Amino acid sequence: MKLGEYLEKELVLPELTASTKQEALAELLAPVVEKNPALDAEEVFNVLMEREALGTTGIGNGIAIPHGKLPSLDKIVVVAGRSFEGLDFDALDQKPCKIFFMVLAPENVAGTHLRILAQISRLLKDDDFKQLFMESDSQDALWNLLSAA
Repeated sequence: MKLGEYLEKELVLPELTASTKQEALAELLAPVVEKNPALDAEEVFNVLMEREALGTTGIGNGIAIPHGKLPSLDKIVVVAGRSFEGLDFDALDQKPCKIFFMVLAPENVAGTHLRILAQISRLLKDDDFKQLFMESDSQDALWNLLSAA
């Protein structure tokens, strides 16, 4: 499984400006809603916040992988973003998050949803990948890295 199969270039955000968890979720969500106007941004945001209430998706080491399931989606959507300054995402290690992958899935594809989360986790355990992710100097470079992953 390649991450690039579920990611689109417009959903790669090379420089998040958010400074809070809520702002980061809204910023990651914005291009998804722009590409899918039938999606209710408030509903999606609430699904993400409900998931955060169960336990943070800030997994530590500067990484957050917010995710949720939506009945209104017909395919899995992945958004990648980075924050050079980092922001408080209530991470398990209490450190700021800089690398973000948001995964939105239809309710009926749990197996694929979990495989994508596992693939993202595997990639982010690779220090070389994380370094390349943070050092890519443009959306194109970041897209090339992610679409090959």
